[in-house]
Formats: sequence, structure tokens, C-alpha cells
Amino acid sequence: MAVETREYRAEAKFQRVSPQKARLVLDLIKGLGVEQALTTAAFTKKRIAPVIHKLLTSAVDNAKYVAGEKGIDLDVDNLYVKQALANDGPRLKRIRPAPMGRAFRYQRRTTHIVLSVAERETGADLVTRADDKTATKKVRATKTKATKQA
Repeated sequence: MAVETREYRAEAKFQRVSPQKARLVLDLIKGLGVEQALTTAAFTKKRIAPVIHKLLTSAVDNAKYVAGEKGIDLDVDNLYVKQALANDGPRLKRIRPAPMGRAFRYQRRTTHIVLSVAERETGADLVTRADDKTATKKVRATKTKATKQA
């Protein structure tokens, strides 16, 4: 009985920043709730942070639109950042003048950023059921450890 999780994506291609620098911001928001991720991206002092904020807003808007079109009941407060990737884009080859009439080549890196948000499963790992035998064993083990230490 597998529950189907829906993912909603947004992409920003050919961004003029190296993937390594974009991953610094993406690692901050990966796994967070959408509201917390938006505030984190808004107050991060990196040049790519406004782009990621805009991309995250676009992913949430995509989720609202698709849910409205397909008639899916979507709780926007329950969305989280499921996937945040920064892949290499094409490299721009440039030439810098060097002494004595020579030239040095260097590369300007570009990035393709992919963000996907999904809805958290309700009730997953939030509440332990009373009839769950493994949970009662864990509680008993911690109580016995606490009494031995005292």
C-alpha cells in the first residue's frame, strides 16, 4: 500500500554562478519547510540567494497551480524542499590578456538549478501509537537506564 507523493518542480538554467557557490545556499534550505526556506534564502548574503528565493516561490506557485487544475487538496503549509540540485551548465571560454603579448584562457561557469517541493506525509513519525510494541520497548529501555543511573 504505497502512498504516492507528488513533487512540484522549478528550474533556473544558465545562471552565471559556479555550481559550488550555488550549492552553499541550496544545502541551507534542503529538507526545510517552505516558509522557513523562503526566510533563509531571503536573509542569506550570497549573490545567488535572491535567484533561489525566486525559484522556490515559483515551485510553490507551480504546486498551487497543478493542485488547482487537477483538483488535488494541497496544504501549502505542509510543503517542504525535497530536492535542491545545482548542476553544471555550459562553460563560457574567455581570454585574459597576459604580459608580453600572450593570452591566458579561463572559464566562466554556469549552473542549472533544480528545486522540487513535496507535501509531507501527515502523521508520519509524529505520533507513536499505543499499540506499537517497538515503541513500548524503547520507552521501557530508557526508563531502566534512567533508574540504573540514579
